[in-house]
Amino acid sequence: MTPQDLVEAPARDRFEGAAFVRRGEHPRETDTGAVRVTHSADADRALVAVVGLGRAGLPSAIALRRAGLRIVGIDSSARRLGDIRDGRAELPRADWEELREQLAADFALTDDVQAVHVADAVLICVPTSVDRRGVASTDALRRTCASVVEHARAGQTLVLTSTTYVGSTRELLVEPLSERGLCVGEDVFVAFSPERIDAGVPEHEQRRTPRVLGAVTETCFAHAAELLGPLCEELHRVSSPAAAEMVKLYESTYRAVNIALAFEMADACRTHALDPIEVTDAAATKPFGFMAHYPSAGVGGHAVGVDPHQLLAPLRERGRPATLAEEAMRTLAARPRRVAMRAHELLLRSGRQLRDVRVLVVGAAYKPGVADATNAPAVEIISRLAAEGVQVDFHDPLVGALFIDGEAMHSVEPDPRRDASGFGPEDYELAIVLGTQPGHDYGWLRRCPQVLDCTYRQRTGRRHFLL
Repeated sequence: MTPQDLVEAPARDRFEGAAFVRRGEHPRETDTGAVRVTHSADADRALVAVVGLGRAGLPSAIALRRAGLRIVGIDSSARRLGDIRDGRAELPRADWEELREQLAADFALTDDVQAVHVADAVLICVPTSVDRRGVASTDALRRTCASVVEHARAGQTLVLTSTTYVGSTRELLVEPLSERGLCVGEDVFVAFSPERIDAGVPEHEQRRTPRVLGAVTETCFAHAAELLGPLCEELHRVSSPAAAEMVKLYESTYRAVNIALAFEMADACRTHALDPIEVTDAAATKPFGFMAHYPSAGVGGHAVGVDPHQLLAPLRERGRPATLAEEAMRTLAARPRRVAMRAHELLLRSGRQLRDVRVLVVGAAYKPGVADATNAPAVEIISRLAAEGVQVDFHDPLVGALFIDGEAMHSVEPDPRRDASGFGPEDYELAIVLGTQPGHDYGWLRRCPQVLDCTYRQRTGRRHFLL
């Protein structure tokens, strides 16, 4: 199916897609705060272009199609589109079955961003990134927004969901659209609504999680709210796109600071020979003023280790650095190096040359319950140990391969009950446990000579060490 197949002939000729909220039906209240949203039957046959089919875009496209909207999914990566078609993208099993059915009807995939022109609404879900120096990059988002603006037409609703710097919606959409002669609020409708998808956590399912929305005008809010209706039961309205952009950066920075604190408290507990999990769980019994964050081998994924840089860099440029958040990000960035150093220390105790020992890294995904290793600490830890000459394998039931310094490394199966041809638990001088996947048996870890437990929860191995 192609994007044009989703468009009725008259619409192909006129390019006048149905508006999401009919004129005269816009809500008049202008206060910010919680807003209950509903999805109008009038919008059921609207065509939505979802640009960027990653961890946020693909689930959003599925939810919108489930609500009856027609979807054209756009991604610049042919490989990503192939993974989606072939069932290799990271999704819960139930969503896979639904997606297969959707792709057969009213759900097209393409790498041609020009397809946004035939859509009634556009949801921009392109991720931002950060390099190894901690420098945030919005290059892909800028190119995407420029292409969307180039092919935008009157009557469309454009909602940016990517986590980015304050002022992005204005700079990347509102001003360029105005330069094209499209008046925002009259000709086109623009808003910002950051995603809050927590992959692998069913109780945080997208539909049940309130969503923040900041629109340029009252009419923009009405159109954007109608579009987002199938994605959430409640919207929290803020006064502007810039306020909504800041909300997302605050959320991610809050987590970064508190995770960095959890790392420091774990170190303090180790100094006093205390269990940091026991201490944290006990502190979490306080019904106010405390939210539990737990120590680990580091952060990964698309949010905590990435998003705050979109806040911090512009503040530094203005001479107003956020010093607490800056220090927290340095602490997070240093954590994988800390794991590699601790592993190095334990390996030297064996008295063997590093080139003669074999290490197993357990857990490659950035969090339990997902198959996504984006920015996962495992990559840096493996790279550092390999650079010292250590022979490193990794095991993760959900992650088939990692790319280490440009080379593919495939997951091994150390459980001899499953694979008698490979290395068994006894063959590794050290197992470094970064994470475990729910529903899988890790009993074989008991047979490992040494276990470095970066989860602080795996009391196993012939000799057990904490980070």
